[in-house]
Amino acid sequence: MKKIFISFICLLSVSAQAQNYGTVASRKLHMAEFAINNLYVDKVNEDKLVEDAIVKMLSTLDPHSTYANPDEVKKLNEPLQGNFEGIGVQFNMAEDTLLVIQPVSGGPSEKIGILAGDRIIAVNDTTIAGVKMSTDEIMHRLKGPKGSTVNLKVLRRGVKELLNFTVKRDRIPLYSLDASYIIQDKIGYIRISRFASTTADEFIKALKELKAKGMKDLILDLQENGGGYLNAAIDLANEFLGEKELIVYTEGQRAPRSEFFARGTGRFQNGRLVVLVNEFSASASEILSGAIQDWDRGLIVGRRSFGKGLVQRPIDLPDGSMIRLTVARYYTPAGRCIQKPYESIEKYNMDLINRYNKGEMMNSDSIHFPDSLKCKTKKFERIVYGGGGIMPDYFVPVDTTHYSDYHRNLVAKGIVLKVTLKYVENHRKELLEKYKTFSDFNDKFVISSSLIDDLVAMGNEAKVVFNKDQLKISEPILKTQLKALIARDLWDMNEYYHVMNNSNESVRKAVEILQSGDYDKKLK
Repeated sequence: MKKIFISFICLLSVSAQAQNYGTVASRKLHMAEFAINNLYVDKVNEDKLVEDAIVKMLSTLDPHSTYANPDEVKKLNEPLQGNFEGIGVQFNMAEDTLLVIQPVSGGPSEKIGILAGDRIIAVNDTTIAGVKMSTDEIMHRLKGPKGSTVNLKVLRRGVKELLNFTVKRDRIPLYSLDASYIIQDKIGYIRISRFASTTADEFIKALKELKAKGMKDLILDLQENGGGYLNAAIDLANEFLGEKELIVYTEGQRAPRSEFFARGTGRFQNGRLVVLVNEFSASASEILSGAIQDWDRGLIVGRRSFGKGLVQRPIDLPDGSMIRLTVARYYTPAGRCIQKPYESIEKYNMDLINRYNKGEMMNSDSIHFPDSLKCKTKKFERIVYGGGGIMPDYFVPVDTTHYSDYHRNLVAKGIVLKVTLKYVENHRKELLEKYKTFSDFNDKFVISSSLIDDLVAMGNEAKVVFNKDQLKISEPILKTQLKALIARDLWDMNEYYHVMNNSNESVRKAVEILQSGDYDKKLK
């Protein structure tokens, strides 16, 4: 009887506290959580209880309202903030061992003598090689506050004993610009992987360097760019658009219309511009490409973009966790809603697969827009469509010519990467002596039949069933990928894309448009 009385008092307490908590619905939620935590028959994890409730509530709203715990928040923010604190190496895991691909230029590891090809065996006397430690756990051991130190044991080819290094951690830059080079006479190429806090500065620097090399026209590659900061997209759009030209506006049920305009201070307002997008280009990529298309400032080439046009507001919670709550939608200057429909979350998650099955990735005639979604561009009144994503001016189908199940399995099992790492480790010195520059390497280096044999042998060891006919089909793309990965390991990502773009149909189409005169015909 005493216990029942105490429980009754607890419930009265819950009710009393809830009276001043807000709406009836919010008071109900508060009472339920308080009651479960204080009266439930078994012990409960209150933190998990609340987290699960938040996740469930958000899941009923839209596909992009999400919850992140404190660790997830940190991981989400790092790539967009443009830096982290650590030892400064690019690495891959090769046979359960951390293999240094390149030390970051000017970073702490390079300064104390760690070289490409070194294998890090131990961190602070904890062995990390051959113990099947996860990449996240290894990263956790290598990262740390700026100014702190970490002791490394390193195995170096040609040196019998392990080398000991003490690295003083520092702030390590994370770049959002993957590649920048002259792709053809007077045509520049810039690839951006995400829209981060440093993206505009990186772009301006690359643009200046390309102009110094004689660039007149630009290909801006946003393929696979999933977005990032709105301000970064606005700053980049400003580089191309004229003063007071609308870049994007946002609007929501409780968020009044907000408009963002170009300042007229851009450094590439006049040159010919082609923007590349595909089905994985989303959010900030669609804001930029939509503004370029709506103002007839350039041409969009590729395939219809993802269709992510919901505005999330980060709401920081007391324990370092965060809710990203959708508060508005993005609209292009012509009034097109970027967001595709999401009445059914299941159908939304299957959208790209459904596009492929309907033939949309292969043929633009498979894409149908109702007249109600028709809009006109701002200058030349060309017809464009809303309804989700940015439809390109020139469609480029998915190239499946050289792909096979055998190729996909080799890639999935990491065989292509592993054989490259092994090859570079064994031949790095002679390759750099033979090819003094990347240009020399790009012109003269060819993938040998013996390297393909090594690839097949390593695939067999990993139980990838050999298929001679499929190897023949996929050999051209395999050779391109192998050469690109070797170039990356010897130089950097810039050189990787330089090689890969030789087989990228959208890049080739962009060059063709700029060289053939199709650009001027379309934008008149």
